[in-house]
Amino acid sequence: MKTLDFNYTLPQELIAQHPLECRSSSRLLVMDKMDGNLEHKKFEDVLDYLSTGDCLVLNDTKVIPARILGQKDPSGGQIEFVLLKKIKGDVWEVILKPGRKAKPGARFVFGGGILKAEILEIVAEGNRLVRFEYEGVFEEILDAIGTMPLPPYITEKLVDQTRYQTVYALHKGSAAAPTAGLHFTPELLRQVSEKGIEIAYVTLHVGLGTFRPVKATNILEHHMHSESFSISEEAAAKINAAKQGGGRIVSVGTTSTRVLESVADPDGFVHACATETSIFIYPGYQFRCVDALITNFHLPESTLIMLVSAFSEKEFVLHAYEEAVKERYRFFSFGDAMLIK
Repeated sequence: MKTLDFNYTLPQELIAQHPLECRSSSRLLVMDKMDGNLEHKKFEDVLDYLSTGDCLVLNDTKVIPARILGQKDPSGGQIEFVLLKKIKGDVWEVILKPGRKAKPGARFVFGGGILKAEILEIVAEGNRLVRFEYEGVFEEILDAIGTMPLPPYITEKLVDQTRYQTVYALHKGSAAAPTAGLHFTPELLRQVSEKGIEIAYVTLHVGLGTFRPVKATNILEHHMHSESFSISEEAAAKINAAKQGGGRIVSVGTTSTRVLESVADPDGFVHACATETSIFIYPGYQFRCVDALITNFHLPESTLIMLVSAFSEKEFVLHAYEEAVKERYRFFSFGDAMLIK
């Protein structure tokens, strides 16, 4: 299977640069995974496609202000760090810009010296392991000096930082938002519950590997980044009860999907755990747990469009994307959504 098989043409002006004023007023392209039939709706219409006994699964990770600007010590050269993943204690994996010459032992200062860092090691794809030094609470320092690490295709400044968080974001740790969840409002979630639909929360901390294009010509040669996740006993019980009762598991986003498929047994039941996953889902994969998927529109040739293509037929998905382009849907993180049922 070739990476090029998952390409499509997207006019630059359809890449959403800012969120809509009301989260749930986004458009919703509904696709039947069995025959590819399409319907054009508003996101709030998603309620019409959820039934009593279903279970809606959401990723409650919270994006940290992971982009910090500083200077090399003592030369004063400018540097940008993007925190990808906490390894242990105060050691993090980070992306550096410019980072080509930053060798182990190099030191940097941020926020006038309230945060310092030393490079420990060069790891995969030129990323660095660094140890941070500070006094006080690391998260509070990040809140003071960091900004949201928006994807590179968003070039406009985000005025309201909370719009790159879901309304149910809880556990800090992501370098990117689980964007399918950005469409939900507290009111819409209340209506979901009132309809007799269970809501279960899982946590997967999203890394920037999400936005990296697949460089291998053959997708089987692509190396997936691992991401940490957890699913509680309570969440597992809700999901399994819905499955047992004949309800559907409706996964919100590719991140929730990767959690569920990482922990599902052959019968589709899940178990509580906290670990990492590097699961790579592409056409030919047999889904065990997820019955319906709510997701945004994804980059051409990305692992995310491969996952979506695996959930239905690649030809159906690419046709849906062509229709979305034709109908001027908004794409990517701040864009519109799809429901594949």
